[in-house]
Amino acid sequence: MIPLDQVLVFSGILFALGVYGVLTRRNAIAILMSVELMLTAVNTNFIAFGVFHRPSLAVGLVFAVFVITVAAAEVGLALAIILRIYRQRTTANVDEVDILKW
Repeated sequence: MIPLDQVLVFSGILFALGVYGVLTRRNAIAILMSVELMLTAVNTNFIAFGVFHRPSLAVGLVFAVFVITVAAAEVGLALAIILRIYRQRTTANVDEVDILKW
């Protein structure tokens, strides 16, 4: 079994890479992928703490399934919005998109 501290370090690195991607990328698809990387890090934490706290119960796994479900809905909605913006503006650059403003 992998020690909890190694899993937390791995998850922290994944989350930090996701935050870096969100802050530095200008492409909407790349930002969306970075957010998904951050959600993967959160899922890793849920599962690791669930197994560490009570291995017989699947509480961490249940939380991870909920996060995966919300992430799937978020990706579907975000891709639909990005596709609509790309069709109108022919760009997926978030700096050039201002159609959500009044």
